[in-house]
Amino acid sequence: MKVISGETPLTFAKGALNSETLIRLYKRILKPRMIEEKMLVLLRQGKISKWFSGIGQEAIAVGVCSALHTDEYILPMHRNLGVFTTRNIPLYRLFSQWQGKANGFTKGRDRSFHFGTQEYKIIGMISHLGPQMGVADGIALAHSIRKEPKVCAVFTGEGATSEGDFHEALNVASVWDLPVLFCIENNGYGLSTPVNEQYKCQNLADRGVGYGMESHIIDGNNIVEVYTKVSELAESIRNHPRPVLLEFKTFRMRGHEEASGTKYVPEELMKSWALKDPIENFRKYLLEEGVITEEEDTEFRKEFKSEIDENLKKAYDEPLIQADRSKELSDVYQKYDYKEVKTNSKSENIRFVDAVSKALNEAMQIHGNLVIMGQDIAEYGGVFKITEGFADRYGKDRVRNTPICESVIVSAGMGLSINGMKAVVEMQFADFVSTGFNPIVNYLAKSHYRWNEKADVVIRMPCGAGVQAGPFHSQTNEAWFTKTPGLKVVYPAFPYDAKGLLTTAIADPNPVLFFEHKALYRSIYQDVPEGYYTLPLGKAASLKTGSQVSIITYGAGVHWALEALEKHPEIEADLLDLRTLQPLDSEAIYQSVQKTGKAIILQEDTLFGGIASDLAALINEHCFEYLDGPVRRVGSLETPVPFAKNLEDQFLPVQRFEEALLELIAY
Repeated sequence: MKVISGETPLTFAKGALNSETLIRLYKRILKPRMIEEKMLVLLRQGKISKWFSGIGQEAIAVGVCSALHTDEYILPMHRNLGVFTTRNIPLYRLFSQWQGKANGFTKGRDRSFHFGTQEYKIIGMISHLGPQMGVADGIALAHSIRKEPKVCAVFTGEGATSEGDFHEALNVASVWDLPVLFCIENNGYGLSTPVNEQYKCQNLADRGVGYGMESHIIDGNNIVEVYTKVSELAESIRNHPRPVLLEFKTFRMRGHEEASGTKYVPEELMKSWALKDPIENFRKYLLEEGVITEEEDTEFRKEFKSEIDENLKKAYDEPLIQADRSKELSDVYQKYDYKEVKTNSKSENIRFVDAVSKALNEAMQIHGNLVIMGQDIAEYGGVFKITEGFADRYGKDRVRNTPICESVIVSAGMGLSINGMKAVVEMQFADFVSTGFNPIVNYLAKSHYRWNEKADVVIRMPCGAGVQAGPFHSQTNEAWFTKTPGLKVVYPAFPYDAKGLLTTAIADPNPVLFFEHKALYRSIYQDVPEGYYTLPLGKAASLKTGSQVSIITYGAGVHWALEALEKHPEIEADLLDLRTLQPLDSEAIYQSVQKTGKAIILQEDTLFGGIASDLAALINEHCFEYLDGPVRRVGSLETPVPFAKNLEDQFLPVQRFEEALLELIAY
């Protein structure tokens, strides 16, 4: 394909496009330009706080969006106003969004285009850019599994192609033949950094070769070329699902955002690209071809001006959002009406690892839209053999081996959720979640609060020390996530709890981090009911009752506490197994401490910054007048987890817990 340089005026080849289509495309690129020009005036007047301009790039957003069906998902960025207007979102709702008003899409909780809307099948960006592409993979995966002939389009800029998520998303889409259009708007600058300082290849489209992916370069200022080529590709993808990489050559005519300015751009470069203005060139072409008249063009602009002014007034007249603390807190999670499914009378004595496997198996039967993803989980059954036989039972569409790319797989789980499915993502080891941290804490955790979209994703976290696995396979890192509003964190200690809590976590439409201690997998047995049952999140289990001291713990700590109490039968302790850390059963904690007057909190995690610190603070705030001694915290040494057994034994708090417990009893 011949690429028109920035110094060459645009030429249009309408081909089979009729006048009606050409006029529709013109009106669609004119409208966002006129809105932007109005926004720039309002910005100078101080009536809006920030603006990311897409002036000069309208043909890409409009052309791509026009080529897609209205029921196909599109994931735009902050210079893609044309996507929102082409999908016919009422302007007053966009204006309300930008002003933080209630008629917007985020209830004043996020700005500009950081929102999504299922009604218009638009999934907006987050500032971290990269996860969008993994979300598109997940949306397309849902279409692929359901054999739906649909395409999903996702936008990114040339700067974000340096992020790992970009490469992960392209690789996964290629390996899985996902129907995704990856649209790169190469507009010359990532904020102020020119392309020659961002990548070495001549064209970003060349990267498609490395992923076995078809790719094309398109003149991003030519609306006819964009619309024609993308329409052709979209129809082809619907019939023969596969990813396609598109590089749209364009230019950013304004600053990264208006406060940035454009002083870093050479003046001659700006002038040469001004000659390729997508609206003015297309307007001249339509006038020369007799498709429109000057009078008709004037009428189009008059209609848009009237629409803009009318909708702006409606947004300005809307009252400011009133802060409501209870509403803010209640919107962090999607409402979930827990339904208790009771156990049957028949039980079997099984290991912790078996309970997890059976929970997953029964959830796969209950939820026909559930997909499990992870490294080596299909034929191999996972490193702990938890999903052994699942691929034969449910097929590799629903039990999917993934490349080694935690970030995009978490994002794909979010995409599955957006497109009506459920996802369980297995971290091979909890330590590896660090490479998927961003989409968990910034996408999954915040989506419902931001724009009322659930994140129906469970992330399984095989964790913990005591098996001599060293610093990279032994962490218990629950505190990374208990700090993050929007996530639920579950950490069972027994097979019965593991099975019932995991089935509930999968049924819950909110994102759940489900911690499974590796040292308990094959060492702890229990009679567990056969069949599907659930247990409520946020309810601690009272394992022992006593009046001397409250022992509060979870996970392997429960078993260490039981061992200590067996060695010291004279101690009359309340032993509380938290089971879930978010939501937290604070009432059970307070009732126990108010009864005993003493509290000791045991965690396997290193002490500083762990959940024990928050529990101690809560006890001091709510039970201070009942305390007969200091609240004690016990955790592992402030080091990474060591490998050698004697070092690991010293690292873990087993011995120190027993000593601290006896000291507190004697206080």
